Amino acid sequence: MPVVRDLHTLLRFRNFRRLLTVRVLSQAADGVYQVALAAYVVFSPESQASPAAIASAMAVLLLPYSLLGPFAGVLLDRWPRRQVFLYGNLLRATFACCTALLVLGSAPDWLFYASALCVTAVNRFVLAGLSAALPRVVDTDRLVLANSLSPTAGTLAATAGGGLAFAVRLLDGSDAAVVLLGAALYLLSALASLRLPTGLLGPDRDGSRLQTKRALADTARGLVAGLRHLAERKEAARALAAMTVVRFCYGALTVMVLTLCRYAWSDSESDGLVLLGLAVGTSGAGFFVAAAVTPWAVGRFGRFGWMAVCAGAAAVLEPALGLPFTPVPMLIAAFVLGLVTQGSKIATDTAVQTAVDDSFRGRVFSLYDVLFNVAFVAAAAMSALALPADGRSVAVVITVAVLYGTVTVALLRWRRADPSL
Repeated sequence: MPVVRDLHTLLRFRNFRRLLTVRVLSQAADGVYQVALAAYVVFSPESQASPAAIASAMAVLLLPYSLLGPFAGVLLDRWPRRQVFLYGNLLRATFACCTALLVLGSAPDWLFYASALCVTAVNRFVLAGLSAALPRVVDTDRLVLANSLSPTAGTLAATAGGGLAFAVRLLDGSDAAVVLLGAALYLLSALASLRLPTGLLGPDRDGSRLQTKRALADTARGLVAGLRHLAERKEAARALAAMTVVRFCYGALTVMVLTLCRYAWSDSESDGLVLLGLAVGTSGAGFFVAAAVTPWAVGRFGRFGWMAVCAGAAAVLEPALGLPFTPVPMLIAAFVLGLVTQGSKIATDTAVQTAVDDSFRGRVFSLYDVLFNVAFVAAAAMSALALPADGRSVAVVITVAVLYGTVTVALLRWRRADPSL
């Protein structure tokens, strides 16, 4: 098969393999660390997790992506990328070790979150640097294939790392052991980066670059210009508005499921962790199914039509499966919500790519990234205020269903006004 042949050829690029190794180890460590953070906040007996604590953990995991993301590229164009991988992963390994010590020492929550925030903040630079360095290790003809393989391999590595973290936590019972596992993987990723030649990954040195302070200011102005451009592109703006609400709903339900796993459905930490692992796995299966069916569905229903199908299905199935507040229906709901959320995101990505001018596309996607993560954190904050201690909240389930229904109606109206959407 041509794809298999191209993939085999791609893996013969020595420096591509080395860069891919850095990515796989780094994102596996991310998966381990994220599960360690969630397990400590939600399932440690000493933490006595509340929805507010869960919301705080999600803010630590996601806000650095949103706040630093648009500006990471400015700094990456000034720092040697191989050194970013080396020192970034060493820094994350160090902070992860600090996190483990804080867990063992029962430190104040604010200190624990500060340490975790440092780890996740550095991640934004490492991931952006991996994407920026990719054209340096493959030829132009195989760049599209490399762009497909590398993020997919990273996602699979993060998933595998999360699974490994669940296993270690269940076997060892120590959150600190899981955090140290993540630190070890960060260290291995740093060591793997040493196999790449120092100057290979760029950036190129030229005399025309702006001072960093001015470049950061230009980036901020560029984001404002991107927002104005987005306001002039109704298709992209409407798709982003719908996706932001869908993401908000997914975030609210995620906090509810975490709380249910911890307090309503289990009598022990290990049982709660198993249920959480099943919920994460079934939701991930929904993401993969969405990737498989969305190209056909968009061709059949159109972009807004498929998004309306997704939101409409969620509006009906979410209360039907969620209101019993029992594990099996809720796990089915996790699969459905994974499918409709990812299906909507793929359609939104396509709408933005086709409706926005190429010269503004990067800035609009930076804004998209901010909206995507801030919506999730805002949903977690709302859930923290609305959820009872055991996670059973009819009000949250009904409110989310109404939001899904509102999105469905809006998408159908927009599509009726423009059938090409």
